[in-house]
Amino acid sequence: MSVDIERANAEAVERMMEARPVLVGMGTAREVIPGMRDNLLLHAGPPITWERASGPLRGAIIGALIFEGLAKDEKQAIAMMEAGEIDLEPCHHHNAVGPMAGVISPSMAVYIVENKTHGNKTYSNLNEGYGKVLRYGAYSEEVIQRLRWMNDVMAPVLADAIEAMEGLDIKALIAEAMHMGDEGHNRNKAGSFIYTTRLAPYIAKVAPNEEVAHDIIKFLGDNALSVLNPVMAACKAMADAAHGVEGSTLVTVMARNGTDFGLRVSGLGDQWFTAPAEIPKGLYFSGFKAEDANRDIGDSTITETAGIGGFAMAAAPAIVTFVSGTPQDAINATLEMYEITVAEHKYFTIPYLDFRGTPTGIDIRKVVEKGITPRINTGIAHKDPGVGQIGAGLVRPPMKIFEDALVAFAERYGF
Repeated sequence: MSVDIERANAEAVERMMEARPVLVGMGTAREVIPGMRDNLLLHAGPPITWERASGPLRGAIIGALIFEGLAKDEKQAIAMMEAGEIDLEPCHHHNAVGPMAGVISPSMAVYIVENKTHGNKTYSNLNEGYGKVLRYGAYSEEVIQRLRWMNDVMAPVLADAIEAMEGLDIKALIAEAMHMGDEGHNRNKAGSFIYTTRLAPYIAKVAPNEEVAHDIIKFLGDNALSVLNPVMAACKAMADAAHGVEGSTLVTVMARNGTDFGLRVSGLGDQWFTAPAEIPKGLYFSGFKAEDANRDIGDSTITETAGIGGFAMAAAPAIVTFVSGTPQDAINATLEMYEITVAEHKYFTIPYLDFRGTPTGIDIRKVVEKGITPRINTGIAHKDPGVGQIGAGLVRPPMKIFEDALVAFAERYGF
C-alpha cells in the first residue's frame, strides 16, 4: 500500500490543533457515555482484567462498587469482581478519560466536552482533589461521602451553571493558563483559578441557596486540580480528531492502568501496543518512599499526547517543586520533545521560549530513530489499595511500545 506519511501526519496534527473543545454540559455516565451500562466500570489505560489489576485500580473499583450501592463493603466488592459480575473496559473505548485509576461508574456525573470543529464529544468525571481519593485507590467512608456530595449536590449546580454560561472554551482556557505558569497536567493552578472564577457568578445564580454556592465555589477554589478533568476531556477531543488518518504515524492515545502502558496510533486503528509501565521518579509525601510506589497509572497522558503536560514544562518551571528537578530541567524537557514531534502548536505557546508553540504530534518513527521517549508529568499512587496518593514525579513510556507500533505500521503499509 502506497502512502504519504508526511502528508498524513500533517493532516492528523492539523486536525488535532484546529479542534476546539468546549465544555458544554454535564450528565450521568449511563445516560451520556456511549456504550455505558449498569454492570460496567470504565478504567484508565489499556484493557485489563481484575486478576492483573494494580492495587490502586483495585481500590478504585472497590470504592466505585460501594459508591454505586452494588457492594456494602470491600469483601463483597471483591467477591463480585472475582465472580465476573462486573465488566471492566477502558475509558478510551467509550470516548472518555479518567485521571489515575480513572474509574467511572454508571451513576457518576461526568463532564461533556464537544469539539466544535469536528463534532466529536468526550467525557470525564469530576476531580476530588489531592491525597486520599478514589482515583488513587482510596475507598474509606470519607472518600465515598465526598463522592456522593460531589455527585448529588455539586454536579447538578455545575450542570446548570455551564448551561447558563453557554459553555466554556477549554482550549482558550489552556492557552491562557500556560501564559500564567501551568503546563496542563500536574500543574493546573492557573487553569483551576480561571475555571472557578468563570463559573462562580453562574454558580451563585443557579445554586439553591447561598450555603451550597459557597461550598461549591470553595471546593473548586481550594482544589488546584479542579480543571484537570475538563482539560483531559478536551485533550481527548483534540487527539480523537487526529485518529484514523490513513498512513499517519502520530500517537493519538497514551494511557496507563497501573500495570501496563499502552498507546494507539492514528493510522493503525484501535490496536493497542502495550508493555509494563514504569515506576515514576519524583518527590514523595512525608512518610512514603519509592518502595511504596505503584507503577505509573492514568489517562492523564492524553495531555502530553495533545502537546501540553510534560511537553509544555518550559511554560511551568515552578512545577519542579512538586515533581523534582530544576527550572532548567523543565525547559530542557520541552526542548527535547521537539525532537520527536511533527509540529509546533499554533495556539499553545510558551512565553519563556519567545512564544514558541509547544511540541505537538508524537511521531513513532522519530521516537524509535532518536531513542527518545516522551516526557510525562504524573502523580504517584501507593501500590496497595485503599491508601491513595503518595507523591508526584516524572516518568517515560517503555520504548518497546513504539518499536512494536512501528513494526505493525511497516507490516500494514508494506514498508
